[in-house]
Amino acid sequence: MRVKLLLEIEGETSAEEIAVFNKGFDRIEEIGLSLAEAKDLLGRFQRRVVEAQVARFVTERQSCQCCGRPLRAKGWYPISFRTPFGDVEIGSPRFYSCRCRPANGKTFSPLTTLFRDHVAPELLYLETKWASLVSYDATAGLLKDVLPIDTKTNAATIRNHLHKVAARSEAELGEEHFSFIDGCPAQWKQLPVPEGPIVVGIDGGFVRDRDDRKTHFEVVVGKSVAEDRADRYFGLVQCLDEKPKRRLHEILRTQGLQMNQEITFLTDGADNVRELAVDMSPCAEHFLDWFHITMRLTVLGQYAKGLAHHDMEEAERILETLERTKWYLWNGNCREALLLAEDLVDDLVCMESDYPNLKKFTAKAEEFYVYIERNADRIPNYGERWRYGERISTAFVESTVNVVVGKRFAKKQQMQWSRKGAHLLLQTRTGVLDGTLRPMFERWYPALAANDQTASDMAEAA
Repeated sequence: MRVKLLLEIEGETSAEEIAVFNKGFDRIEEIGLSLAEAKDLLGRFQRRVVEAQVARFVTERQSCQCCGRPLRAKGWYPISFRTPFGDVEIGSPRFYSCRCRPANGKTFSPLTTLFRDHVAPELLYLETKWASLVSYDATAGLLKDVLPIDTKTNAATIRNHLHKVAARSEAELGEEHFSFIDGCPAQWKQLPVPEGPIVVGIDGGFVRDRDDRKTHFEVVVGKSVAEDRADRYFGLVQCLDEKPKRRLHEILRTQGLQMNQEITFLTDGADNVRELAVDMSPCAEHFLDWFHITMRLTVLGQYAKGLAHHDMEEAERILETLERTKWYLWNGNCREALLLAEDLVDDLVCMESDYPNLKKFTAKAEEFYVYIERNADRIPNYGERWRYGERISTAFVESTVNVVVGKRFAKKQQMQWSRKGAHLLLQTRTGVLDGTLRPMFERWYPALAANDQTASDMAEAA
């Protein structure tokens, strides 16, 4: 079985045999190409195609683009172009600059304008996509298993390429602003009717610090859910990020943000998370999410059940108080809820019991009181919102924390991260999860979209 390649570039045709396979036909494992054979064939095919394209590119630049005079050659030097189908070694010629016009130097290499980067965009995209989903080492192994890429490709190479992509994306962010509210109410009334409401849930997670292995640093992640539009993810290391509000604003802008757009922010009440959403839109509402309230009440209830083994009557009274507190909060009555929470703290402080976790119980009750007091202005009537089908909880963001942080940053395995490395990885991972990474590459390299369309057309024709 012989495979020949017929290349035709602008009327010039060349034919070459590029592979010979000795294949049987009476065993199932011999039917079709093996993975090794396919990788070898793709590598040979890629090398011939790249060499032909480069030769054509150089031929058109062997003469002066201004006067047409042939340029004198000075020699050549080798360069390597990394592609998904193997590294291609190319001879890069140098020419003396023509004297018909001023030049930056005596000599130049035409290929420097073509190969500004020696990594093919398709390979860069594949490395970034898979490294955003699985570990760098696993990505290197996966790509080497299925593609004829350089066997020297390793985790460090892929990490550096991902950081390069993320840094380029970061450079496109605009300037940070304290407030993104623009215009005045009179102007907002003249805006067209906005699309459906947007709900933004923001929460935090923790990953282990590589520089101080005994500590963790916080990453902020969120999900923007828009009616009749695609959801968007975002993530950042706030102690490192210099443009957190700009980042969120750009996410909302891609979902049709305008100054009369209805937006609901649901947060866990932490100061750093609340400040991220402040002054984003004049029509924005900021609420404390119900999930975090119930989570704290559940912890208090567990302590009360532990107290029941030492003082059943007191435990039942406290459980009843917690249920009443929950009911008042559900109906947006912060005043009564705070009175009950304050009474609970006073009772626990004065309580005499041999319950070993009494001090912890008291501390948690005090934390709960402070938590509700600080966020009282952001507690709505959850029951009413729920009856009208409006979101009251960032439970969907809790799953986002697990998807964005837990599954890639391996919280259970206690993987260690630098702040910069975690921040850059968050940018590409969120782009993969919400489907915006490929469009970003197609914007940087427009021919990628054309290549995809051409492949699609060829598949339909076949």
